[in-house]
Amino acid sequence: MILFTGKGGVGKTSVAAATAVQCAKAGYRTIVMSTDPAHSLGDSFDVELGPDLTPISNNLWAHEVSSLHEMQRHWVKLHEYAAEVFATQGLDEVVAEEVANPPGMDEVASLMWIKHYAQRAEHDVLIVDCAPTGETLQLLTFPDAAKWWLDKIYPWSRRAMRVARPVLQPMMGIPLPTDEIYASLKDLLLDLGGMRKVLTDSSMTTVRIVLNLEKMVIKEAKRAYTYLSLFGYSTDAVIVNRLLPGELHDERYRVEVEQSFTGIPIFNVPLFDREVIGEKMLLRMARETYGDRDPSQHFATSSPQRIDKDGADYVLTLKVPFADRSAVDLNRHNGELYVTVGNYRREISLPRVLAQRDTAGATIRDGELRVRFARREQKATLQEKKA
Repeated sequence: MILFTGKGGVGKTSVAAATAVQCAKAGYRTIVMSTDPAHSLGDSFDVELGPDLTPISNNLWAHEVSSLHEMQRHWVKLHEYAAEVFATQGLDEVVAEEVANPPGMDEVASLMWIKHYAQRAEHDVLIVDCAPTGETLQLLTFPDAAKWWLDKIYPWSRRAMRVARPVLQPMMGIPLPTDEIYASLKDLLLDLGGMRKVLTDSSMTTVRIVLNLEKMVIKEAKRAYTYLSLFGYSTDAVIVNRLLPGELHDERYRVEVEQSFTGIPIFNVPLFDREVIGEKMLLRMARETYGDRDPSQHFATSSPQRIDKDGADYVLTLKVPFADRSAVDLNRHNGELYVTVGNYRREISLPRVLAQRDTAGATIRDGELRVRFARREQKATLQEKKA
C-alpha cells in the first residue's frame, strides 16, 4: 500500500497514477484510488471514473471514493438523520439530501475502502492518491480520534442523551439523535477497528511525499514528514516533481530538500513538454521517476517508534523530524502518553512495562523525541540525590 501526499497543486495525482501504471505493466494487480473530494484521478487517465471500481487496462483498476455515495449505501440511518436536521432548518429537501454529509465522512469512507481492499487481498498493490497535506493528516489520524471518541465520549454521551431526550426534544427546533442513530455511529466507528495497525505496518504501508522546488511547498512537506513520523507512518521516498532543466531551478531549494530528507531516497521528475494525461504519458513519467526500479518496493525502511532498554530504564523513541523543542508538549494520564507537536496530538497507549514506571525526563536529539521511563523507587532515589 503506497500513499501519496503533498501540497495541493504539486502534481501528486499524476505521480500516483504514473506509479500505478508502471506497477500494472510489471504484472502486479493494481488499484489506484483517490481520497480527495476534488477528484482529478479520472482526468489523469482521461477516463470517466465513478464511486465503484473501474477497470482501466490490464492489471489496473481505479476508484474515486464518494462519501455521499457511501453514506447512502452503507450508513442510511446517519444520512437520513443528517438530512432531517438540515430540512428542519429551512433547507430545501433536495439540497438537504445533498449536503447531509457529517464532517469527517470523506475520511471515514476512504478508510473503509482502504480497509476493504487490504482485507480482501485480491490485488497486489493499492496506491492511494490522498487529498492535500492537511486533509491527508486528518485521514491518517482519524483512527486515533475514532478510538478516543469511542472509548471516552461515546458511552457517556449515549447515556446522557437517553435520559435527556424526552425532556429536551419538545423544546428543541431540531431532532435529537435517537439510540438507533448512536448504534449506527458505533457500528461505523467499530468498522475502523484495526485500521491504524494496517496503516502503520511498515512492511505493508508506506507514504511518499510529492513536492516542487518552492519555499512554501518544501516547508509544508517538512511539516507533513514530522506529523507522519509522529503518528507512526513510514515515509520511503520524496518525489521532486516538475524539475526545471539545468540552472533554471533554484539550487538552494534543491540542496534544502537533500539536506532535510537525508536517508530517504529522492526521485526527480522533469517538467514535461506536454500535459501528463493518458497512460502513454503516465508511463513516460513513471520511467523518468523510477527508471528500472520496481515502484512497488519499499525504498527505505525505518521505524518511527521504538522502545529500547538503557540500563535499568526504558526509552521510548519517536521520530519527530524538524520539530522544535518549544513546539513539543508531553502529558501522561491513566497509562496513556499524550504527545503534542504543533497542531497535532497523538495518544500513545503505553505497554505495561512502561505504564508501571514513571517518566524521568525527555530530550529531542537528531530529530527524535526520547522519553525515559524509570522505576518509581529509582526515580525517587535520583530526586533525593538532586536534593
